[in-house]
Amino acid sequence: MIDKQAGPVIGIMTALKSDGTVAGNGELFIKLQKKLISLNGISFIFTLEGTGAEYIEGFSYSPDENRWIKGSFPNPDLVYNRIPFRKTEQTEDCKRFFQHLKDKGIPYFNPGFIDKYELYQLMENHPVLKDYVPKTILLQEKKDLELLLKANSSVYLKPAASSKGKGIFRVRHLSSPYIQFESRKRSISYPSFEDFWQDWSELLLSKTYLAQIDINSAEYEGFRYDFRIIAHAEKEEYAITGVGIRQSQEQGVTTHIPSGGRLLPYSLLQTNEHDRFFQLIIPHIGKALSEQFGFFGEFSIDAGMSKNGKYYIYEVNSKPMRFDEAEIEEKKIEQLCRVFLHLTSSCP
Repeated sequence: MIDKQAGPVIGIMTALKSDGTVAGNGELFIKLQKKLISLNGISFIFTLEGTGAEYIEGFSYSPDENRWIKGSFPNPDLVYNRIPFRKTEQTEDCKRFFQHLKDKGIPYFNPGFIDKYELYQLMENHPVLKDYVPKTILLQEKKDLELLLKANSSVYLKPAASSKGKGIFRVRHLSSPYIQFESRKRSISYPSFEDFWQDWSELLLSKTYLAQIDINSAEYEGFRYDFRIIAHAEKEEYAITGVGIRQSQEQGVTTHIPSGGRLLPYSLLQTNEHDRFFQLIIPHIGKALSEQFGFFGEFSIDAGMSKNGKYYIYEVNSKPMRFDEAEIEEKKIEQLCRVFLHLTSSCP
C-alpha cells in the first residue's frame, strides 16, 4: 500500500498485450518514478483489468531493488493515459473507467488518440491554425483522389487512425498518365490511375483514409526534413519542451527514424522564424485540443516548411513517442512531473 500523505500518487494507465504481459514504454515509466520520488511523489502502472471498486492492482518500480513490485493501490490523485492501443481506448469498459474518474473528480490526461480527420477539421476551422494545414480530404470514392491528384501532382494517403507513420503511402504522377505508388518499403509504377485504383481501392476504402497534398518540402543536403516538436502544459498555458529534426534518407515517404530517417540537431537549422512559428502554434493547438477533446497535458507536432518558406502542420500526436535526443527526453520527464504536481496541488 502507498502512504497517501507522502505526496501525489500518479497512476500510469497502459494495457495488456495479446500474450497477457504489460505493454508500454517501461523506460519512460521508470524515469517518471525516479523523478517523482525525488519530488516526494510516487507512481504505479496499471491496466483496465486491474481496476476495482476500491483498489487498483498494479506495479510500482523500486529503484532500490531495480524491479517492479506488484501491489494494491488506492485511487490515484491523477491518471496519466499511456494506453498504447486504440482498440483498448474504444472499449466500453475503458470509457466507463474514464467516466468513473470524472465522477470521482480525479484528473487525467491525455483523453485519447486523435483521429487525423477530426484533427484536420479542428485546425481547418481555427482562425490561426487554418493557415498552416495542407489541403486534406476524406477519401470516400475514386473520384475524390482522382480530382485531387489532377490538381496536385503528388498526394499522401494516410489512415485516419494510425501512428508512427504506419500505413502511409504516396501517389504521384510521373508523366501523365503514369502513376507511381510508394510506401516505406516499395515503389510500383502503373500505366494509368485506373490500374493503380484497381490494385489499391479495396484497402483504401476498407479503412478511413485521408488524402493530403504533398508539400514541396525544404531540403538539407539534398534530402527533405521536418520538425518534431514536443510541448507541455504550464499552468494555464502551453510551452515548447523540445524540437528535433527528422530527415528522409533511404526512402522519401516518411522521415520516421524506424523507417530509415535521420536525426539532426535542431541547432543545425534553427532560425528566429522557426522559433516564432513554434511559439505561435503551440498555445493555439493545446487550447484547441483541450476544448475539443478534453485536457491535454502534452502533445507532439509533426510540422514542416516548403521550399518557398511556408510553414505547415502535418500531424499532432496525443501520446508522444520517445525522443532520441537525450536532453529533450530528460526535459520531457521534468515537464511531465510539473504537470502532475500542478494538477494535484489541491490534493492532501
